[in-house]
Amino acid sequence: MLRSLSLAVASLSDRRVITLLLKVLLLSMTAFIVLGVGLWFALDWGFAQAGWQDDRGASAVAAAVVMLFSGWVLMRSIAVAFTWYFADDIIDAVEDRHYPFEAAQGKRPGHALAVRMAIRSVARVIGYNLLMLPVYLLLLISGVGTPLAFLLLNGYLLGRDLEDMLVARHGKARAELGPIRRFMLGLGSTAAMLIPFVQIIIPVVATATAVHMVHDKSGKM
Repeated sequence: MLRSLSLAVASLSDRRVITLLLKVLLLSMTAFIVLGVGLWFALDWGFAQAGWQDDRGASAVAAAVVMLFSGWVLMRSIAVAFTWYFADDIIDAVEDRHYPFEAAQGKRPGHALAVRMAIRSVARVIGYNLLMLPVYLLLLISGVGTPLAFLLLNGYLLGRDLEDMLVARHGKARAELGPIRRFMLGLGSTAAMLIPFVQIIIPVVATATAVHMVHDKSGKM
């Protein structure tokens, strides 16, 4: 896995990967800002309906606080969704450069399937985390339980997403990572996505890492 990660980081020097990364960065930040502004106006309207008139200062502060605390889940979901959308282009860039034989054997999924998989991925992340919210709150008492539960759940989900990207192209028999490697990749990527700003880059690196883990025979555990 370390070799695959090293190769994935090296892929960031590829012009095609850089272009895709910039697209993911721009779209993710734009979507996050739009959601923040929308939340600001929604809170301002809510304050007005409750009879609390202000100069929008309170609603702006409330929106900023909500976005700050929801960002660790929401920003990950947004970045992963856009990475999902461009995943086939990322996989093409890595496979064309390092694994031309495997690239010729794979079948690129259609646009409609890519959109469906992106929506399913985001819905799965948001849905499971909402279901786990009571558990997160209960584990706050322990001090470390909530971050650990978050990492374990989202590590599993992200690893599954990354494997699904390649299975959709190469089939389960040729692209299955296996439960341990899949979970380790997802867990490490999820932990890295807790780092501000770096979290937007990680889905692209994780996708490239998954490609190398599947195809690089010398790097398999």
